[in-house]
Parts: sequence; structure tokens; C-alpha cells
Amino acid sequence: MTHIDAGAELDPVHPVTASVAARGLTAAEVAERVTRGQVNDVPLRSSRSMAEIVRANVFTRFNAIIGVLWLIMLFVAPFQDSLFGYVIIANTGIGIIQEWRAKKTLDSLAVIGEAKPTVRRDGIAAQVSTSEIVLDDLIEIGPGDKAVVDGVCVEADGLEIDESLLTGEADPVVKRPGDQVMSGSFVVAGGGAFQATRVGREAYAAQLAEEASRFTLVHSELRTGISTILKYVTWMMIPTAIGLVISQLFVKEHGFKDSVARTVGGIVPMVPEGLVLLTSVAFAIGVIRLGRKQCLVQELPAIEGLARIDTVCLDKTGTLTEGGMDVTELRPLQGADESYVRKVLGALGESDPRPNASLQAIIDAYPDVEDWRCTESLPFSSARKYSGATFSEGNGESSTWLLGAPDVLLGDGDPALAETARLNEQGLRVLLLARAGRELDDPEPAREARPTALVVLEQRLRPDAADTLRYFAEQDVKAKVISGDNAVSVGAVAAKLGLSGTTVDARRLPSDQEEMAKSLDEGTVFGRVTPQQKRDMVGALQSRGHNVAMTGDGVNDVLALKDADIGVSMGSGSEATRAVAQIVLLNNSFATLPDVVAEGRRVIGNITRVATLFLVKTVYSVLLAVLVVCWQVEYPFLPRHLTLLSTLTIGVPAFFLALAPNKERAQPHFVRRVMRYSIPGGVVAAVATFVTYLIARHYYVGEGSLDAETSAATLTLFLISMWVLAIIARPYTWWRIVLVASMGVAFLFVLFVPWLQHFFALKLVGVTMPWVAVGIAAVAAVALELLWKWVDRRFPA
Repeated sequence: MTHIDAGAELDPVHPVTASVAARGLTAAEVAERVTRGQVNDVPLRSSRSMAEIVRANVFTRFNAIIGVLWLIMLFVAPFQDSLFGYVIIANTGIGIIQEWRAKKTLDSLAVIGEAKPTVRRDGIAAQVSTSEIVLDDLIEIGPGDKAVVDGVCVEADGLEIDESLLTGEADPVVKRPGDQVMSGSFVVAGGGAFQATRVGREAYAAQLAEEASRFTLVHSELRTGISTILKYVTWMMIPTAIGLVISQLFVKEHGFKDSVARTVGGIVPMVPEGLVLLTSVAFAIGVIRLGRKQCLVQELPAIEGLARIDTVCLDKTGTLTEGGMDVTELRPLQGADESYVRKVLGALGESDPRPNASLQAIIDAYPDVEDWRCTESLPFSSARKYSGATFSEGNGESSTWLLGAPDVLLGDGDPALAETARLNEQGLRVLLLARAGRELDDPEPAREARPTALVVLEQRLRPDAADTLRYFAEQDVKAKVISGDNAVSVGAVAAKLGLSGTTVDARRLPSDQEEMAKSLDEGTVFGRVTPQQKRDMVGALQSRGHNVAMTGDGVNDVLALKDADIGVSMGSGSEATRAVAQIVLLNNSFATLPDVVAEGRRVIGNITRVATLFLVKTVYSVLLAVLVVCWQVEYPFLPRHLTLLSTLTIGVPAFFLALAPNKERAQPHFVRRVMRYSIPGGVVAAVATFVTYLIARHYYVGEGSLDAETSAATLTLFLISMWVLAIIARPYTWWRIVLVASMGVAFLFVLFVPWLQHFFALKLVGVTMPWVAVGIAAVAAVALELLWKWVDRRFPA
């Protein structure tokens, strides 16, 4: 792909007449551009395409190895010895179907969660799908909106755009008519409109999206760990397989076809082919389950990532509190006339076309005064903490007003601050209305402002927030409330929800990362946090080794969401936050987060369990092959025997265990945790099986002795594998007991039904040797129990 510089000049736009700026394109002009293909037709890419899914599931290293061996067996051995190939086809098919189902869920949820830009056509503003935007369309934007195509600003009312995700520049850029607007940037203050100059794949946002694969952005310890294990398995397989081939074809004097069959029988079980598949299936089903709860997982490993977090940073507004507020009291200051103050507040509400939650509460409480006219406005920004407007009043006089945080607008020691503090301690939000002594375009419009009234707002607590915070506390996940509001007020809200801890004013936080990290570890609630500080706080926590999740729904949360290990956005939040978050809560319910954590823990815990099953098989297969080469004997098993064992002791049980409920806390060091059980388990299984095989070689003589020896060795290996399964399945529930027992019954069925005996070439001869095989398996089971307990003590996870 051609790299596009974020600072590159955009194509010049056609001259925009005043009438076009006012009305936008006509229906005929839109139709003409659609005909010419000048449409923003970038396909929604919330998941892998069907071709990518098939390719990823079919063309794997291990499918290639198994495929070659399967083709060989089709020519040299009976159908029964080729069963492992059909199992691979079935497993691959299941993987494709499950991921396809997950893709459908993802795509449909992404459409639900997709923001619709407001486009002005024929003088009427309407929301359209992103894909319906055409070249030269006039797109209206306001706080939180993301520019979805490149363009040129034609209208600006205090418009400030954040281009940090594109240029790395943290400070918002003030836009005026004629300035470039880059797709991928988002509005932090003010409003306006811009004309589209690049659409579709030409737009910078589209090129940005193509360069970012949504399935590979989040680090997944599971997938990285499995890849590491498979790399070492491959290196072990190659020399072992070569030694086995030489041993079976040249050292022992057997028929060519039988030697090939036993060689393949030794190589096939070394491949833990189902492990990667099962991990993908577990992730995919997790996405489907969460999708049903209106939770959009934009990157599959994000489920795992959230389960591993130890610190969750919560933005108060929209997360702990609902978006709406109510005005509970108006307190005039310095003898101000309350009726006049009401008029000012009504006019301020009318002056902002895109009011935030605080201003909306004021609009609901105080109606607009018709004879007041706004001549200039200063939109609210989270960095400033206030907004303002200049009015021409009905009597011809002009006045300028500011509305915002009292502790920002007032000087230290002002008596109104003491009153504000008392209200904040009750969990109430307080705004100060002040008459400005300077013009709005002054570098410091708040200086010399005279306090006129306090507006007291009550925030609506989310009914589910307390339970969610309690869940995180029980799971040893530290919650940090990070808000731009007054620290005391935020602390009071947190206390109402049962969250205790130190409250800190972020303006007093040290700028040094190490010192900041220390303060963050000690504090719980942080108020007056700037957008840049949110980002710095996430970085400081990560510098101390914390896995950090950040939740938020406002534009001021975007940078922190982007830098956090896992970003969680509300569905009703700004498009900018949804674009950078890995998880979007479409139902806007913070209470969904425990479900995501639980789903991640289910995946991590279960995959760790079943990985042990698969890798015990790999270890005993490699070790058996080495023992066979060293002892210069026939390999004891045909592929059909190991297909039967793998199906009953690994394949079927692993599928159910991987999808079972699991509330175990997520633990790090996946590779170490799996290998510390797999290596001793595999060694015990290989040694016990080989001992049975050697004893059987001395016990049985004459024609058919090899089949009898194989059957005895198969019995030992099955019983040990069943014991491994029984250990892995703990703690027992009724269905786990039924699962293990049914696998044992299935094997007995094979041993006692004549045609199955013949099909799998299994027939126990005599009484002595089968009981010897059972005895050796029992000793191995005791050794497994003792060895795994010793491993737990000697090598704790």
C-alpha cells in the first residue's frame, strides 16, 4: 500500500458558493456522483473476510504435515489407518463454521454500533450511512464527531479538532473556513461543516483502516504462547520422525506398507493440531456469547485481555453516572436578580447547538428568552472547563457570560468556593455562572469575571454501577475513578457507590511518571483530570507493570482509551471513542463488563486445561518414538489406535471442557503453566506404555504376537490418558463425571464388540498380560498424582 503522510496536502476543493454551503448538494448532484462512482464505499471491516477465514483454518503448517501423511496412508494402509485425516477435515470445518458465525455476529453488531454522519442536502440535514457519503457532500460536525472523509472546512463556530491520532500532536487545532479537515480526526469543541474532497479508499481514514488489522492489535498471551509451543514441537518432530522412518523401514524386516503405516502412526500424534483450532473456536464462541448481550468485541483477543487486567480506570460521567442530569437548585450570588439569571441561563442553553449533559439539564430547566440574540460563542472544551457566549439583550444592551467549573473561574479564597465545596461533598455537581469582564476572543476571557450564580446539578447514578464495582473489588481488580469534574464531588459519587479510598485533585499530581505512578497506587478517585493527564495516568500505571483497562464515552477519553491495554467505550459515546476502543458496550451498561471478564476467564482457564491434554500426547508420542529407535523395535501402534485414543481422551473431552463455565482467575505465564504438567505427564505415559510393550514382547510369541503386544500397550496408554483427563477435569461436576465415564464406556465398547475389535485391530489375548497392563497403568496413575503435586510445590505458577 502507498504510504500517505498525515500532513500531506489534500486535493483542492471546488469553489464553494454561499448557496452550496447553505444547502449542500441537490438530489440530482448526489445521483450524478453515485453514477460516477464517487461514493465513500469503503467496506465495513469489523472482522476477517470469508476467504481469510478459510485460508487461516485450512492452510496451516500442521494441516500440511497431516495432509501429506494422510495421502500416504490412503495408498498404503486400510481405511481405518486414514481416519486421522477425516478428523482433521472435520475439525477444520468446525473452525471455519464457528468463525463464520462469529463474523456474522461481529458484522451485524458493527452495523448497529456504526455512527451515522449528518449530511446537509437540499438545505436539509439528515443522518446517512458512512458508505452513502459522496464527493462534495456537506457534512456537519460537532463535539465527539469523527471526520469520516477528507475535506475542507466551510463553516466553523469555535471549531476545535483533535488530530493526535494522525499527527501525534496532542493540542486541538482551531479550524476556520478553508482549512483542511482530515478523516480520522475528531471534534473536541465547537461545531461546523466541511465539504468532502476525498471519499472511499482515497480518504486517509480508509487507508488508516486498511493498515490496521482488527484481529492482531491486542496482545494475546494465549496465542503467543501456543505459537511458541508449536515452534518447539516442530523442531522436536523433525529429527524424531527421521529416526523413526529409518528405524521402521531399514532396521526392522517388515513389509513396506506395514512399516510405513507404523512410521506414520508414530508421527501423527506428535502434532497438537486441535489446539490452535480449539483456541479460535473458544474465542469465536466468546464473541457470539457477548454479542447476544449487546457487547461488540472489535478484536477477538480483547476478551482475554480484559480478563487479565488488574486496574480499571473509570470515567465517572456515562460510566458510574447516567448521561442525564437535573438542576436541583439555583443560588444567585452578590445580590443577583434570580429572574435575570434564569434569562441568562436560558439564552446560554439556546446558544449551543450541541449541548453536553450539564447544559441540557439547564435547557430543560430554563426556557429560552426570545428577545435575546447570541452574537458570539465559545464552545465548552474539557481542557478549558468552561463555555461562554456574548448576547444582545432585548433592551439593546450587550453582555458576555461564562459557565463552567467554579474552581477554574474563581480565584483562591473566593467565598463562593467554600459554598461549592460543601455542595460537592454531597455528591452534587456545581457550575458557576459569571459575567465576563473581557471579550471571548481574549487570551484569558475568565480573568476579571464576576460570579453571578451557582447552578446545582444532581447526577443520576447508574443502578448497576455499585454491583459492578463490588465485583471488581472481589476479583482484586483495583478501580480508579478518573474524571474532569471536581474531585470532592466525584469522591462523593464514588462513596455513594461503595468505592472507598483517597480523593485526589489531579492538578496537584506530579508530572514525573514514577512519582505520578506512586500517587495513583495510593489514590482511588481523581478529579479535575485533563485529557492529556488521563493518557499520562494510564502510562504511569503501565510503567508499574499494571494491566490497565480504560472506560469512557467522551472525546476527552480517546487518547487514554487508545493507550490503555484494553479500551472500553459506551455505545452512546462519541464515534471517536468507539473507533479506538477494543470493546464497545452497545447497551451502554457498565454492568456488562463482568460478563466480558468472566468470558475471558472462561477462555483462558479452559484453554490452559485442554492445552495440557494435547501436549501430554505430543510429549509421550515424541518420547515413544525415541525409545523405539533406541531399542530397535517395531513401533507399537498403527494410526487407527492413536486416532481412537486421541478422540476419546482428547478430542471429544477437550471440546466440551473448552466451552465449559470457568471462573478461575486468569494467571500469567501460559507456556510455563502448561509445560510444567505436560512434560511429566507425557514422560510417565511414554515410559509406562513402553514398559508394557516390552513385557508383552517377551510374553507373546508366534503368529499374531505383534497385534497382541499392540493391544496391551494400547490398553495401558488409554488408561493413563484417561487418568490425565480425570485430573484435568477437576473439580468435578455431574457433567464432567459423565463426560469422563462415557469416554471409558466407549473404549470398553470397542474392546468387546467383535466388528469394532476387527476395525481397530484391538484384541486382548489371555488374562495375565491385560492385567499386567492395568497394573502398570495404576502405578503410573499414582506416579502422576505424586509428580503433579510435587510440580505444584516445586514450580508454582
